[in-house]
Amino acid sequence: MILSIRLAFRNLHNNKGRTILTLVGVVIGIMSIIVINSSGQAVKSYVLSEFESYGDDIIQIEPKVPSTSAVSSGNAAGQAMGIQITTLKESDAKELERLSNVKGYAYGTIGQEIVSYKGENKKALIFGVSANYPAIDSATKVSEGNFYTENEDRNLAQVVVIGKDIKDVLFGSDNAIGKNIRIKGMNFKVIGVAEERGAVTFVNYDEMIYMPARTLQKKVLGVDYIKFITVEVEDVGKIEATAAEIADTMKRLHKTYKPEQEDFLVMTMQEARKMIDDIFGTITILLLALTSISLVVGGVGIMNVMYVAVVERTFEIGLRKALGARSKNVLRQFLFEAVIITVMGGIVGVILGFLANLLLSYVFNLLGFELKLPLTLNSILLGVCFSAATGIIFGYYPALKASRLSPMEAMRKE
Repeated sequence: MILSIRLAFRNLHNNKGRTILTLVGVVIGIMSIIVINSSGQAVKSYVLSEFESYGDDIIQIEPKVPSTSAVSSGNAAGQAMGIQITTLKESDAKELERLSNVKGYAYGTIGQEIVSYKGENKKALIFGVSANYPAIDSATKVSEGNFYTENEDRNLAQVVVIGKDIKDVLFGSDNAIGKNIRIKGMNFKVIGVAEERGAVTFVNYDEMIYMPARTLQKKVLGVDYIKFITVEVEDVGKIEATAAEIADTMKRLHKTYKPEQEDFLVMTMQEARKMIDDIFGTITILLLALTSISLVVGGVGIMNVMYVAVVERTFEIGLRKALGARSKNVLRQFLFEAVIITVMGGIVGVILGFLANLLLSYVFNLLGFELKLPLTLNSILLGVCFSAATGIIFGYYPALKASRLSPMEAMRKE
């Protein structure tokens, strides 16, 4: 076996140009697999980090396009095309609070407006939430000033808590507390600056403005519906039963007695995490399958190169077999050559994949997303195993053909 490996390395060294060209396809394929696998894991972890601020005692209720499932292309496409589901109301949240295992709730809606202060303008996402929202979402904190009160929310007070980036753009190093900013032609008093949070699930919380939910509804958007209700339960052990009870209550309130009529979805945090895990798992598999095409192309290249090598070395094969080499020795040597090429390509692909991960992490951080693409042991093993498998699969038939050559016929052809 050692002799076969030495001969394989010698033959590859004698044909450097051909070896390098054969490596390229494998390198690109393995590098792509490394980057896609790492990216999938990084983005999934990044998205799941959003749920860290919510405990396992949380149930989310959101609007849904009727006749579609909660997680479906129909629901996503419908909402992306601007279909507004306007049936979720504050009154729904108050009804849900009456359920036995419900500890509390928060609700809210979302808008986007230009905010200005002394000639400085900034487009901002406005998060209109009830005053108790920070009690539900532990990541929502105030570094300066205060969050608004239930009384301010009830009375449609024109007050806001601004994100750090909004504060930096509009006020610079000046104190923002007590100043008035303009939103849709109205004055809103800054009563707080949110603690720096960064971007999560591709939403930059530092560019967000918190406003009383009723104020955003009535004075800015002119709507009476909300976008979500977040329920906190007393006993996590009963969360599935509570979620079912919430669903039954919502069906009664919305008079949606058939599944195709339902205009809402109810989801626990465990279900949300599983949904995200399933989605990213499917996406990663599909992307890896597409990327594997480059490995197949590289494998076909290896097969062709090995066929050429067999033809060029026909006399050598015949001579070795005439001197006592067995078919399995010839098979092993040519197979080793194919595997060595692909494993070398795999190692180079892993190294380039690692460098690509570093570059992508740097770019994402520049864009404000704390996204790190790790090079895990699984990724390395995946790359090396894929490359070795490519060499074995595509190198086997040429190696088999070489091993079956008759010594007399091989030497006669030469």
